[in-house]
Amino acid sequence: MKTNKLKFGTKAVHAGIEPDTATGSIMTPIYQTSTYVQDGIGDHKGYAYSRTHNPTRTPLQNALASLENGKHGLTFGSGLAAIDAVLKTLHPGDEVIAVNDLYGGTYRIFKTVFEKFGIKFLFADMRTMDQLDSLISDKTKLIWVETPTNPTLQVVDIAEVAKRTTGTDILLGVDNTFATPCLQNPLDLGADIVMHSVTKYLGGHSDVVMGALVVKDDDLAKELYALQNSCGAINGPFDHFLVLRGLKTLHLRMRQHCANGKAIVAFLSNHPKVEHINYPGLPSHPNHEVAKRQMRDFGGMISFTLKGNKLEDAQAVVKRVNVFTLAESLGGVESLIGHPATMTHASIPKEEREKSGVVDSLIRLSVGVEDAEDLINDLEQALA
Repeated sequence: MKTNKLKFGTKAVHAGIEPDTATGSIMTPIYQTSTYVQDGIGDHKGYAYSRTHNPTRTPLQNALASLENGKHGLTFGSGLAAIDAVLKTLHPGDEVIAVNDLYGGTYRIFKTVFEKFGIKFLFADMRTMDQLDSLISDKTKLIWVETPTNPTLQVVDIAEVAKRTTGTDILLGVDNTFATPCLQNPLDLGADIVMHSVTKYLGGHSDVVMGALVVKDDDLAKELYALQNSCGAINGPFDHFLVLRGLKTLHLRMRQHCANGKAIVAFLSNHPKVEHINYPGLPSHPNHEVAKRQMRDFGGMISFTLKGNKLEDAQAVVKRVNVFTLAESLGGVESLIGHPATMTHASIPKEEREKSGVVDSLIRLSVGVEDAEDLINDLEQALA
């Protein structure tokens, strides 16, 4: 089905999906096979070995490309495996400029894995372009952006960053995990690469670990496909089946995530123990106008700090919840609560964390699709 002119909800249901040619099955079958019969040497139906291609993986890769308005989609064993593939396009001596508020796992792979291979990583506050402009040099080969960022929900103007890379050999990569293609399409704003931790909203049910890249450029796609095949960081067919199923309700789930997020922000805004709320939908957010321009809604991710900034106060709150669950990850149908400084961002040195706002009392919420009243009541008793 041609989906380029369809609205997002229709694409979420139909993109990449064709009835199975063997049986007419409306759902993509789980092709649980490692290899494929060849009629002659190199004479096959497009599939020779499942590390390279699999008939359950192909529709998902096509669906992700369609949802991001891209041309090529690639799936990987995790979001970090997808980032790993991007970094393997670089060479010793190259420099990467990344947003300073960054998922801890991304910071870790930058600093502890690839830095020792001669790639230099620089970090900039990209809420304005001043620091970024001061760091770009002839050695810059990749600018890596999260927007909204994890966990302080900073918003980066993708189109403004793209102005600095257009016409150069600098790639612009955007981690679009928090917004999803339902709310934001970085390729349309000038990015070269979109990355997703598919584990989160795209899968949506906390039952699969996967990453993805989407690009438009044929040559870049060819290089990334070669890395996907050569390095082998791929998922099995059942994982791809689960995400194909999850995508079909992405637009419905995101609608509820956004609505619940707004309700919880309204509650927290009036709570006497809350010091500050990070949420791009608030008019007080430093880049609220940018968020309104490049996003269709503001998502279900919220973080907030407590008055007094005491570690023990934050730890007490996250332990007292009943409907929210204390756990790593985000983006599932169930609401999760976490403490970034000791969980998702513990690998970042304390002084670096605190520069970007990841202080001891910061609490991160992944707001699920439950009834908003129950979620608010749960937070109210936990904060009491």
